[in-house]
Amino acid sequence: MTPQDPQFAVNLLGKSVEELRGFMESLGEPGYRGAQIYHALYAERRFDIAAITNLPTALRQRLASEAAVLLPRIVRRHSSSDGTTRYVLALAAQESAGGPSIGAGAKPATIETVFMPGENRQTICVSTQAGCAVDCHFCLTATLGLIRNLTAGEIVGQVLVALEDNRATLKFPFDSAQGKQTNIVLMGQGEPLLNYDSVMAALRILLDPNGVAISPKHATLSTSGIVPGIERLAQEKVRPKLAISLNASSNEQREKIMPINRKYPIELLLDACARYPLRTWEWLTFEYVLLGGFNDSPDDARRVVKLLANLRAKVNLIPWNPGELPYKKPDPARLEEFRRIITDKGMPAFVRYSRGQDVMAACGQLALLESAIA
Repeated sequence: MTPQDPQFAVNLLGKSVEELRGFMESLGEPGYRGAQIYHALYAERRFDIAAITNLPTALRQRLASEAAVLLPRIVRRHSSSDGTTRYVLALAAQESAGGPSIGAGAKPATIETVFMPGENRQTICVSTQAGCAVDCHFCLTATLGLIRNLTAGEIVGQVLVALEDNRATLKFPFDSAQGKQTNIVLMGQGEPLLNYDSVMAALRILLDPNGVAISPKHATLSTSGIVPGIERLAQEKVRPKLAISLNASSNEQREKIMPINRKYPIELLLDACARYPLRTWEWLTFEYVLLGGFNDSPDDARRVVKLLANLRAKVNLIPWNPGELPYKKPDPARLEEFRRIITDKGMPAFVRYSRGQDVMAACGQLALLESAIA
């Protein structure tokens, strides 16, 4: 292999503007060239170094031999009847700690990203790990176990791949004249707060007005309740909205389906939530997957209200999505009664029906399954 081999190239994707400035200076170039690359990658979405035409020709030629822009590669697209697309993406082998170059530090991995178009907006569901170690028993992703953490470039790359693959129909997704809004939700494979540094590095690029330019109001991070991570996130100047996967009304019940509750029980979790500094426009979201006959009783609903009574909170009720696990969907009447009990107490509650169920793209279904698709 020669030094020009992509396996030895510096991956520009996932680097901050400061990192790109430093890289250019290490090559003897002025730092502002790094800012030009940053703008080309994230704002203009130019992934071919030869197409970054505001760089001198000689520099582009040098970068072509010493650097690369490595996007996740689309292996398969699964298109739902409701317009949702589940992408199966292949990742290169690279340093899972986010090191500067591509190498043998981590195995290749395959992940999933979901694109959900709408009339006035599109939502991209992003993975933060390949697989997951948290082992929520109702979630198919847990059956994969943890394969590895994703780098900042692999997280940002999922958003860029989804936007690029739909570019023809979306035009430019942040054009206010078009009226389109792009949402990102870190709710794919993995627990974001167990890959904290890479997730935050990616979010700083995604939420940067000079980067991918997604509004913090349109970005949500979902956690199973990693209390130290919530406490760290509270200190960040730039951060997404926070969603907590609650899914139970008592510790005993939660431990049966979410082993993480043994380490961070509900009381500890809610204490961290009470200390979380909400912005003026912000609410904490509590996600509650309803498992028929297990956690969907009227008494469960009343206990949820008591648990969240002192928080500025809203509840998203998610009927369990079918999969190869021993649970069932809630009865629709029971679901509506659950929602009514919560809202009657003055707490916002919404039923969120997941899209893409027919192609295993819905919440809790991301487990790289092919045989389950008709």
